[in-house]
Amino acid sequence: MKYPLENLTDTEFEILVALICSEILGTGTIVFSDGQDGGRDAEFNGTANNFPSKAKPWNGKIIIQAKHTQRNNASCSESDFQSILKTSVIPAIQKLKKKNEIDYYLLFTNRKLSGVQHPKIEDIFDTNTGIENRVIGLEQIELWINSYPSIAKKLNLNKLLLPLNFDENDLRLIVNSFSKLDKKKGELSKIPENRDIENKNKLNALSKEYFDNVIKKNLIYFGQIRAFLTDSINKEYLDKYENTIDDINAKIIVHRTDFEKFEMILEFLYDFIVENNTELKNKRRLVRLFLHYMYYNCDIGINE
Repeated sequence: MKYPLENLTDTEFEILVALICSEILGTGTIVFSDGQDGGRDAEFNGTANNFPSKAKPWNGKIIIQAKHTQRNNASCSESDFQSILKTSVIPAIQKLKKKNEIDYYLLFTNRKLSGVQHPKIEDIFDTNTGIENRVIGLEQIELWINSYPSIAKKLNLNKLLLPLNFDENDLRLIVNSFSKLDKKKGELSKIPENRDIENKNKLNALSKEYFDNVIKKNLIYFGQIRAFLTDSINKEYLDKYENTIDDINAKIIVHRTDFEKFEMILEFLYDFIVENNTELKNKRRLVRLFLHYMYYNCDIGINE
């Protein structure tokens, strides 16, 4: 899974770096507050867990710094990054060295770092500081995020996968209104049956296990949802529903390759809606119910 880390704030990226360092260096990683960092966002003093290798870990005072950019596809080879190194990073390391407050230096950036550029940057540090260092680029950060899934969970990085800019407030209003009705088990025939759901599941890569154990139990309520949306008295909700599925579908098409299974998309949408609308936490079953209806009714996803 690749996350658009450029969409993090500077503080969130610093937290990400600290969590990674807690894994590769140790839980003794100390994070500093925002403000003048003196060339360091965090530090670790001791023997690292497994960095740069388990056989020969660093042992000493490791200074950690995070340099975040909000530009997509930014590279370490660009002049602005080189300028940051020469005018800000290098002088800070030199000051720390004079005070005997650094043995090793780790620089994290969400910029792309090529095999050609990497040794050039480390040479800049070696020449100007004499401190053993490593520059960690986007590619290595992504590898560690996938190696330590708890990091993505703690930071809720899934929120970055789909920049769902649809107005989830429309769905909130629909769910709130529908929640006032008595939930009645209805006939599936009340919604169109001229579809091959097994083929739709294959086209969208939605697993049989998810459909049989999660979606299928909700089919008995789909007729009531359809009746609610098509009732002329609820035209405003139908308009909101149609706007919502248009927005969601457009985002799914753009970001489909970021998810292996379609149920991951449905669950992400569920998390996104509930987390951004606290009043729906007690009605979260209905949020998932409407998402399943959207899928089964062929309003979202690839259709036969």
